[in-house]
Amino acid sequence: MYDNTTENGRRNFIGKLAAGAATISLATIATPLKASEKIISDNSIDPSNPDDLFKNINGKHKVVFDVTQPHEIYPFAWPRVFLLTNQATGTPEKENSVIVVLRHTAIGYAMDNRIWEQYPIGDVFKANDPVTQQASKRNPFWKPAAGAFTIPGFGPIPIGINELQESGVKFMVCDAAMTVYSAAVAQAMGKDAAEVRKDWNAALLPGMSLVPSGVWALGRAQEKGCAYIFAG
Repeated sequence: MYDNTTENGRRNFIGKLAAGAATISLATIATPLKASEKIISDNSIDPSNPDDLFKNINGKHKVVFDVTQPHEIYPFAWPRVFLLTNQATGTPEKENSVIVVLRHTAIGYAMDNRIWEQYPIGDVFKANDPVTQQASKRNPFWKPAAGAFTIPGFGPIPIGINELQESGVKFMVCDAAMTVYSAAVAQAMGKDAAEVRKDWNAALLPGMSLVPSGVWALGRAQEKGCAYIFAG
């Protein structure tokens, strides 16, 4: 069991996690997409056909941000900068198509605070709280307090996931990574993998779309004409 009160407990958990991840085969990632097991939050999307997520990518300027790790504030600052500078050069934010793909160790940001509290998400994914600079016990980019993020020269900037969604940014999360990491965390904590995965699915944020894999989504976005930007 993970002991979050001591450094030894943290190291013991991380060691168990690494061992668990090493035993997961590639077959785990290849689970077919089944509508009954997946969550696609946009009601206009057919959950059995994730390609529908890309049917309205028709902005004047189109971009997909590839988020592979927490990378401090960059996964959320860059989409906002893209929108702000396009607006400054004549294109209103809603006339752009912006996609953010959360994959690999960035998938924690796709889930609500309950999961960060219940599981050692901050430790597992090396995601620090911007305030404490310690492993986060919350999703710092979901409904942050007003003025929580400030950039020199710009001042406070609205880079919360909910704030970006209000500006038309679409968020997608890698199902393959959710499968692998939920299984590894379950093994390290002595829990049932299916139950942990079900719990993580239930914790996906409103407007967060589950896709077969992050690389699949990046490929589809570029086929729709989105420029690729690494969010790091």
